[in-house]
Amino acid sequence: MRPLFPRPLRPRELVALDVLAGLGYAFVLVVTPPGARHPAAWALIAAMTLPLAARRRWPLPVFCVVAGASLTAMALGVVREPLAAAAYALYPVALTTRRRRWEPTTAIGVLTALALLLAAFGGVSAEPEVRRTAETVVLAALALGGSWTIGRAVRERRAYAARRAEQAAEHAVTEERLRIAREMHDVVSHTLSLIGVKAAVAAHVADRRPEEALEALRVIETTSRQALTEMRHLLGVLRTTPGAAGEGLSPAPGLAALPDVAERAAAAGVRVDLDVRVTGGLPEALELAVHRIVQEAVTNVVRHAAPARCRVRVDDEGGRLRVEVTDDGPGRRVLPPGPPGHGIIGMRERVAAYGGEFAAGPLPGGGFRVRALLPLRRDEE
Repeated sequence: MRPLFPRPLRPRELVALDVLAGLGYAFVLVVTPPGARHPAAWALIAAMTLPLAARRRWPLPVFCVVAGASLTAMALGVVREPLAAAAYALYPVALTTRRRRWEPTTAIGVLTALALLLAAFGGVSAEPEVRRTAETVVLAALALGGSWTIGRAVRERRAYAARRAEQAAEHAVTEERLRIAREMHDVVSHTLSLIGVKAAVAAHVADRRPEEALEALRVIETTSRQALTEMRHLLGVLRTTPGAAGEGLSPAPGLAALPDVAERAAAAGVRVDLDVRVTGGLPEALELAVHRIVQEAVTNVVRHAAPARCRVRVDDEGGRLRVEVTDDGPGRRVLPPGPPGHGIIGMRERVAAYGGEFAAGPLPGGGFRVRALLPLRRDEE
């Protein structure tokens, strides 16, 4: 069903509605007995209705004018309606005025509900004049209290929605910063680890085997160029506007790029056996997560266990994607001096983002294993 207002009303349209409401109420007051005939009555009706057109621009002054004119008109018997125009003018005051600590909004709401019950089920057994006065007071309290309570409730609801939107935006920014930090860490850590290993090899064999040192320098050159390409891709994503996202950028690395990881690790002295058994395509984000997990795990092998042999297994089993990286190194990681790295933490965060399971630790017979189980949902394309 098409909504009544498919878009928010513009300020001019809202003012037009207020003008129509004021004119309509003025028409009702004119044609309804007792019917104003004296010029002062016409002036009071105009003061009660015409300022309503500016109630959104000057809420408090308009309410004061309309309320004063309404009370005067009721006292003189010009109208019998219980402050309907004043209640209509009071709503933007409650909606825009900042709430004070001493303000009894809850009590006003309770009294309004009691007035509603009294108007619906109560009765006054008294003289007609007293009964009319009591009814006027009850209905006036109901109109004004209801308008104030609704205005305050809408204001609190909007403030709550604004706070939730702000918190959601802050959460999204934090998540994006963590994602970027993980990507930067994976690219920089993997590349610098390989460059560091090959640089050490080149320095060690430069005098005795210059050809091997030259080969190490070639690996450093290739690895650094690949790292620069990935960094440009990442920075290009950050700089690209949403409307032009993906234009002119290379695709994010996925399962097809795992042989490149194995090749670079082999250049650093770690032989990687790839075993990828995935039937069908995977979502791009999931492929990127798998690639980064394997890349970081293999980088840790290069950093802590080289020269070693490493086995990478990626397969789908029972609706889950299994990623396992094992090596035959010493098992116990010897951390370099300085602050601890974030490789294991980053892999754990990637797996947690998909609601999967992650484990990393030494094996009983030697070696180290990283295992991740990710829920497999191919309809997330």
